[in-house]
Amino acid sequence: MSWESKININNVFKLKYGGVDLFFGAGAVTKIRDIFGDMKNRGINRILIITGKTSYKACGAWDYVKQALEEHHIQYVLYDKISANPTVDMVDEAVNVGREFRAQAVMGIGGGSPIDSAKAVAASLATKKNARELFTERKMPEKTLPVICINTTHGTGTEIDRYGVETIPEKNYKIGMSLTYPEYAIDDPQLLLKLDKWQTIATAVDALNHVVESSTNRYTTPYSIELAREATRLIARYLPTAIVNPENIVARYYLLYASMIAGIAIDHVGTHITHSLEHPLSAVKPEIPHGIGLGILLPAMLKTIYPAVPETLSEILEPIIPGLKGRPGEANTVASRIEEWLFNIGLRVKLSDYGFKESDIVELVRLVKETPGLADGLKAAPVDVNEEDAARIYRESLHPLSNPHS
Repeated sequence: MSWESKININNVFKLKYGGVDLFFGAGAVTKIRDIFGDMKNRGINRILIITGKTSYKACGAWDYVKQALEEHHIQYVLYDKISANPTVDMVDEAVNVGREFRAQAVMGIGGGSPIDSAKAVAASLATKKNARELFTERKMPEKTLPVICINTTHGTGTEIDRYGVETIPEKNYKIGMSLTYPEYAIDDPQLLLKLDKWQTIATAVDALNHVVESSTNRYTTPYSIELAREATRLIARYLPTAIVNPENIVARYYLLYASMIAGIAIDHVGTHITHSLEHPLSAVKPEIPHGIGLGILLPAMLKTIYPAVPETLSEILEPIIPGLKGRPGEANTVASRIEEWLFNIGLRVKLSDYGFKESDIVELVRLVKETPGLADGLKAAPVDVNEEDAARIYRESLHPLSNPHS
């Protein structure tokens, strides 16, 4: 029996990291009253809230937020047009709403898309730069408005890290950058119980990619490797339960914890190949969930890097692929077995299922080369990655590895 059985998931604890005060646990959403109380004491009376169309209500977060806003007599305006794979145009539209409202702080409710966008809006309001300027320059802003976030998925880790990602649609540039840490964040597994099977898979696979990449890049540390080992173990143990029983709050709690520590891992050392190669996929086809795109690329990516870091990956992937010896020659086995695991949890799509063909690879590689920041991600990989390597990973991800056409 593992240590998890001894943890009281209803005990809300506070974690301080990177300037964030994060409240974690079942019932953490009630801390929004204290957060708004602090804002009010600091003279913050006007908050711009960034979210999607319906999930902020469906998950139950809005009931607590609205009550706390009214209790503290804080005025707010709602921007609820953020979609998956959000664009700089959405950010600019939200900025205009916030500027007219004279917002003093920004709040994001949702997964990576609303929270990333809240960070970008807060930076744009403070610096007077539009979102295209912000993301093209990729310079961390010297100032932003305060950011509060309530996280409702177990994938991105954006509630604890400094990153944000937005797409410039006319160029198909999906750009990630350092924006700001939230001042306050809430991770409450009760808000995740309505995640459907596809969202559950996509977000957990996102977190898994975070730790695979952070533990194997050129800047990795013992700390990021330890975070990766634990996050992978928790994902392997609790993801199947959450898929079969979505309202199992213990499973949601530990997937959320895994996602949060994976967010710390990438904040600590960053990502590399799968993130650099995924961004063009969901920029060209925004209907691809980010975590699904990462999962599609993961087998071919592991095949590429395993010979360079077999000792690390054999330990980290042990809960998913037991019995690895940490030898370079295991690369093909690791790729096929991680693909088998992905298929078993329900991620059975490949790039061809989203309409990509081999003729599209030239354009995808061009986007990897030209999109600000993506080439830097490739340089962090444990192996040298050139354009031919990127094209091969895309090609091997068009179909299952066992497919004769792959």
